[in-house]
Amino acid sequence: MDAADKVLDTMKKAGEALNTGKIVELSGMDRKEVEKAMKTLKKEERIVSPKRCYWQPK
Repeated sequence: MDAADKVLDTMKKAGEALNTGKIVELSGMDRKEVEKAMKTLKKEERIVSPKRCYWQPK
């Protein structure tokens, strides 16, 4: 499982919109790795932002 899939899986398990800090906390991943994965997920339109700085799976 690559970093983007791990971030997406963490978001799905949480069942709510999360900010980067919460994803880092829940996944145990490095912040830089999470930010890079989220950039990829945004580019691929696999996550959406329901409110500023919070993200959830599309």
